[in-house]
Amino acid sequence: MADENKPQVLLETSKGTITLELNKEKAPITVKNFLSYVKDGYYDGLIFHRVIKDFMIQGGGLDADMQPKKTKFAIKNEAQNGLKNLRGTVAMARTALVDSATSQFFINTVDNAFLDNRGKRQEDFGYCVFGQVIDGMEVVDEIRQVKTGTKAGHGDVPLEPITIISATVIE
Repeated sequence: MADENKPQVLLETSKGTITLELNKEKAPITVKNFLSYVKDGYYDGLIFHRVIKDFMIQGGGLDADMQPKKTKFAIKNEAQNGLKNLRGTVAMARTALVDSATSQFFINTVDNAFLDNRGKRQEDFGYCVFGQVIDGMEVVDEIRQVKTGTKAGHGDVPLEPITIISATVIE
């Protein structure tokens, strides 16, 4: 039986499956937001559109034609929760605005301490970690090795689309 404070999400990708365990206790707003997108089937058919081998893999916002999908409202950044951007953790992507995260997330492929929260000023505010990969890190490692290029004005795009076939909550 899954712990209600640690909901799990199965990402079925074109490279294999990745199981995420979310931390509702440390990032309640972020987890609620992510789960609402999962339950709506929002991520199904989207791609990992940004892959940087020794940094992270990012997805959850664009389709294979690099078209953005309409998102819900932006959420409060919970980067002050004490969780670190370590290899295998899942965090919310955002713009330079602190509270701008919507649907896009990334999985850290290495320890990225520079993304951790260092203070309240905009330039010190980190990226909110809200979970971790508990199974399928070998799939993440396979994704991080793919060849990338530029597509529709975006850099670091996998040359062959890596699709999120489905994202489902493990009951």
